[in-house]
Amino acid sequence: MPSGLAALLDDVAAIAKLAATSLDDASAAAGKAGSKAAGVVVDDAAVTPRYVTGLSPARELPIIWKIALGSVRNKLLILLPAALILSAFAPWAITPILMLGGAYLAFEGAEKLMEAFGGGHHDTAEEATGDPATLEATKVAGAIRTDLILSAEIMAISLADVADQPILTQGLVLAIVGLAITAGVYGVVGLIVKMDDIGLHLAQGRSNALQGLGRGLVKGMPVVMSAIATIGMAAMLWVGGGILVHGAHTFGVVWPEDIIHHAAVATAAVLPFGQPVVEWLVTALGAAIVGILVGGLLAVIVHQIGRLRHKPGGTSPTAH
Repeated sequence: MPSGLAALLDDVAAIAKLAATSLDDASAAAGKAGSKAAGVVVDDAAVTPRYVTGLSPARELPIIWKIALGSVRNKLLILLPAALILSAFAPWAITPILMLGGAYLAFEGAEKLMEAFGGGHHDTAEEATGDPATLEATKVAGAIRTDLILSAEIMAISLADVADQPILTQGLVLAIVGLAITAGVYGVVGLIVKMDDIGLHLAQGRSNALQGLGRGLVKGMPVVMSAIATIGMAAMLWVGGGILVHGAHTFGVVWPEDIIHHAAVATAAVLPFGQPVVEWLVTALGAAIVGILVGGLLAVIVHQIGRLRHKPGGTSPTAH
């Protein structure tokens, strides 16, 4: 009996040690994979704040919480199982799916760009006429849809970095990366959108320095929020375009990525400092141009179909 118990304890200890080692490996791999997805994380943080613009300040944090919960569901309940299944049985399907998501992001970004230049104000009209509950639900649903695309890119980047690992390690890495990135992104977004309230609180303090800082935050946050909305629109274009360019390269259409890469390297080479930043900016600009072209074409097609469907006499035979 003692020998049997000792053997059982030895087995339990060995299993625990193996589990701890696997968790350590997964944590290390998650850190490495998450760092490679940092660019998409920045884009995610830039896109999200625009979904609380035009709404009551009291609803900002609850809305962000709803979006964050939707993001967790996207990553853990949809993307994590889908990524593991695709990785195991249909790895060839990952790139086409990502390219469809990239096209959707480019389309949304191009629509916002067209609206900014007077090509339509569909969202603005909805905000002016819709009731707050409907508007909030619409914004949350739109944010979660966009998050699904960005999260898919994050998970795909992470999966690619651990594709040679066992399926359990892959799952742990994707879960760790997904939860950590969600907490980081939406924590930062919550801080950004409530910064004006923090400024108002500081402006009521006793210290002159704190009062000045508070007044500066209150006055500056509308400008910051407007800038973030613009960055969010640009992020949709450069992330969407980047996904399309990288996907095309995977399928053998290498010239768009080569042109962008050579332009970025050549531009950075003529400058005495800041080459990595300049190279990234030129690469992002090239991807954004691709996003504008593809997204703009899709937006025009969608708008034309919408006009034909709503054209008087276009859908009702009695209208003639």
